[in-house]
Amino acid sequence: MRRFTGDRLVIATHNRGKLEEIADLLGPHGIAVSSAADHGLPEPEETGTTFVENARIKAHAAAQATGLPALADDSGLEIDALGGAPGVYTADWAETGNGRDFVMAMTRAHDALEAAKAPEPRTGRFCCTLVLAWPDGHDEVFPGVMPGRIVWPMRGDQGHGYDPIFQPDGYDQTFGEMDRWAKNRISHRADAFRKFEAALGD
Repeated sequence: MRRFTGDRLVIATHNRGKLEEIADLLGPHGIAVSSAADHGLPEPEETGTTFVENARIKAHAAAQATGLPALADDSGLEIDALGGAPGVYTADWAETGNGRDFVMAMTRAHDALEAAKAPEPRTGRFCCTLVLAWPDGHDEVFPGVMPGRIVWPMRGDQGHGYDPIFQPDGYDQTFGEMDRWAKNRISHRADAFRKFEAALGD
């Protein structure tokens, strides 16, 4: 595994909340982060069919454009009774043409489970794949997962995306009910980051 020994890292995202969560996790390592948006980079088209393919597209695009190592993540919700859907299309389920509507997306997931007569517990997992890419084209991959179950009705107004219908294993709150920073310590992204931290040179 190639280790990351620098002190500057581009986070290949235009999502300010995601940047803040990643910066919080990297803070103890003294790594300064900037986002793809900070560098004025366009969002590359995510044409992959897996989390790792999409994360690679974003990480390599940012690394090539900035000449700095870049970290990207692609994440989503897999629901077992729906054959792993929405998976890499997690965000697409929320697209409306006027921005993303995750209440609509969560309702779609619930309606699909009802139509499938899926038994309880309706298990699933949040997945996160981190890809660290260097300007020379090398990359390292760090997968993370948080298993849990899909609940209804929606609970909580914290977090983002599908958080209000996802209750992680071992907890009685949904991600939507948890304090954002507490969730950040146990999430699928945190799981991937623990593996990423093993590649840091500090």
